[in-house]
Amino acid sequence: MQNLSAPELAEWLADSSRPAPVLLDVREPWEIETAKMANIVAIPMKDIPARSEELDDEAQIVCICHHGARSAQVGMFLESRGFTQVYNLFGGISCPTGPRSNYRHRQRTLPVVLASFLGIP
Repeated sequence: MQNLSAPELAEWLADSSRPAPVLLDVREPWEIETAKMANIVAIPMKDIPARSEELDDEAQIVCICHHGARSAQVGMFLESRGFTQVYNLFGGISCPTGPRSNYRHRQRTLPVVLASFLGIP
């Protein structure tokens, strides 16, 4: 599993020659409601073992959570199940360079492309 920073993910999403990854949000529903993002597949971490068959094991999957720890664990789990193109959003959505860094000042730190893609104003 590879770690991606928010700027690296933004660059990937902006590159039209590269297929867009599956953005797997492993936060709990209440967390997603608090910090909504568009264009995600939402499966809480606790449900991944039972629902991993819903995911394409050949797809490029970027695992996302609040701080990056749960998404890293999910990424390792998916790799143990044969998924070969798994990435972790290092630092999660609250990382200083991530989509929800300091809610009031996030536009200064977040790459605009990533914010736009994830539906964050």
